[in-house]
Amino acid sequence: IEGVRVKPLKVLADERGRLFEILRRDEELFTKFGQVYCTTVEFGVVKGWHLHHKQIDNFVCVSGMIKLALYDGRPKSPTRGVVNEFFLGVHQPQLVQIPAWVHHGFKGISQPESLVINVCSEPYRHDKPDEYRLDPHDTSIPYTWDRIDR
Repeated sequence: IEGVRVKPLKVLADERGRLFEILRRDEELFTKFGQVYCTTVEFGVVKGWHLHHKQIDNFVCVSGMIKLALYDGRPKSPTRGVVNEFFLGVHQPQLVQIPAWVHHGFKGISQPESLVINVCSEPYRHDKPDEYRLDPHDTSIPYTWDRIDR
């Protein structure tokens, strides 16, 4: 999907544990700072679909694993109608940057829960949220959250 960027995260591990940088203001991927928040998702639960008109999201799963799906419904996008699927978490440490106007959601695929950090470009406005939701099983998006055994 046009505008989506992925950054593999370099994990530094030793006998004390591990460390990885998520996003730095001095790298090309950085847009601007709005806020950082943490959310959890229980195994098998889907959070989505939603999109933002202004906000750019930078998702990293720091505990467990999630399946992150994106859908480009932007009318003038060269990738209109395209679906991207990513697996993020302890077994695949990476940041996925999601541009404004791209539908996104994620499903917890490890037990008991997964922990997701979002470094987003805009602060959340409680009085007027920049968040537009669809049911996760809305058929206008050509995607199923079902497990696919390959």
